[in-house]
Amino acid sequence: MDLRDGLAVHARRGERENYQPVVSVLTDNAEPLSVAKAFHEKLDLSELYIADLDAIQGRGHHRALISRLAQHSGMSLIVDAGASDVTSALQVLDTGASRVIIGAETLASWGTLLAIDAAIPAHHRVFSLDMRAGQILSRCLELSVSTPMEVLSRLHQADWREVILLDLARVGTQAGVDRMLIAEARRRFPALTLLVGGGVRDVNDLDDLKAAGVSGVLVATALHQGLITRRHVAALTAPV
Repeated sequence: MDLRDGLAVHARRGERENYQPVVSVLTDNAEPLSVAKAFHEKLDLSELYIADLDAIQGRGHHRALISRLAQHSGMSLIVDAGASDVTSALQVLDTGASRVIIGAETLASWGTLLAIDAAIPAHHRVFSLDMRAGQILSRCLELSVSTPMEVLSRLHQADWREVILLDLARVGTQAGVDRMLIAEARRRFPALTLLVGGGVRDVNDLDDLKAAGVSGVLVATALHQGLITRRHVAALTAPV
């Protein structure tokens, strides 16, 4: 769920200036708690990814709202609120989020990432490898000139255990995921827990990603359009 100006908005291609409030088969409004409760009650989801776009873009934050979501949504939260140092990462966790996302997009230096690594236990942090059409997006020059595999190698060496592969160019497009990138990441770094965001079309994509060894998927558009239902979620999460 992407938050902007107090509402849940529909992310598309990372073109944030054009994002509009979500229109969903699950709820009749874009109020974030209503959307979150619909995810939990109608789809039986237990974890919610939140991107605080105001915080990521340096134009405010939704910390109070995120605290309400943590208390009342019935789900655990993983939150990207533009955390760029230890202090701001801890502020995210203080809202009640179970894990803070450190995004490549807002990270200023690799040294800052190592400081966060030292201050926050691995099970409370996730790195988001933010990309656009495979090109890494980052304020950190070291990251912006690196390949995704080079960054994953450094993260693995620095004891980061969970990484989101997020291609903003695919978000909200239902264009499909980058299967080659995912396969290479899974092959080269089998110990990393991989989450994938951007381009998921339907339950067939979810089945394929599960078979490929992906541990989780960021999905919004397909849920709001009713292409992935409670029945699909139950089948995917059922014990083998």
